[in-house]
Amino acid sequence: MRINSQVVVFDAADLTAESGFWAGLLGGTVDAEDDWHMVLVDGSARVGVQLAPGHVPPDWPHGTPQQIHLDLWVDDIEPAHEEVMSLGAKLLQGAADNDQPDNFQVYADPAGHPFCLCWVKK
Repeated sequence: MRINSQVVVFDAADLTAESGFWAGLLGGTVDAEDDWHMVLVDGSARVGVQLAPGHVPPDWPHGTPQQIHLDLWVDDIEPAHEEVMSLGAKLLQGAADNDQPDNFQVYADPAGHPFCLCWVKK
């Protein structure tokens, strides 16, 4: 089987907030229909948002259940943190204070889906 493309689809009660968040973060645009929004980056579909009026955000980290999360690797955590927060993210867990070569922080998007900003320590 050959998969021609793939798109992560998030359920959300507020399509505009959810698709606007991911379009802002990924540098894309939103192609909106009544109950479906597609986030396009450089003309390619990257994230879908499906209307789910009864959507309940997952309870991170234990989940009820955790539905999905993305790891997004960034070069510099400080401006990345500021950007996601300005787009409507909520910080769920700050970076660990450890000797590992890389680190991450956990956030929630406007619909409550968790995602991580990850980076290699300098």
